[in-house]
Amino acid sequence: MDFIEVKIKKAEDDNIILGQTHFIKSVEDLYEAIVNVVPSANFGVAFNEASSDRMIRHTGTNKDAENDAIENCKLVGAGHFFCIVLKDVFPIQVLNAVKNVSEVCNVFGASANPVTVIVVQTEQGRGVLGIIDGQTPLKVEGEEDQTNRKVLLRKFGYKQ
Repeated sequence: MDFIEVKIKKAEDDNIILGQTHFIKSVEDLYEAIVNVVPSANFGVAFNEASSDRMIRHTGTNKDAENDAIENCKLVGAGHFFCIVLKDVFPIQVLNAVKNVSEVCNVFGASANPVTVIVVQTEQGRGVLGIIDGQTPLKVEGEEDQTNRKVLLRKFGYKQ
């Protein structure tokens, strides 16, 4: 058994959602889940089929995001892994819809940070153990940091 670190590729301002699903119709259902919540979303979805033809299935509304999702699925190489690349959409807007897709087994993470996927390689194939999202914390927030957090959330429109 070998462990592999796979760095997710995306544009600096893009967000990603990474997970595991189990059926060929997942790519279409993930697409529909996103556009039902944010009809104008710019995104791409790719999904690694784990049996039969074992293709990377893909769709989206933005070719760059779709190509990045495909590339990430190639790099991870695990069966039933999916990658969603979001442009100008925050994961918080679509994450519950993605998690509620009936074929979705697990969401490993959603982030705008640099992300590394920890993959295990066996004789059978590859599987995802988890992800590393961003970097290690440097300190505990103080009062000024709390104020800045509250201002930022209001700037984004998530709080009154």
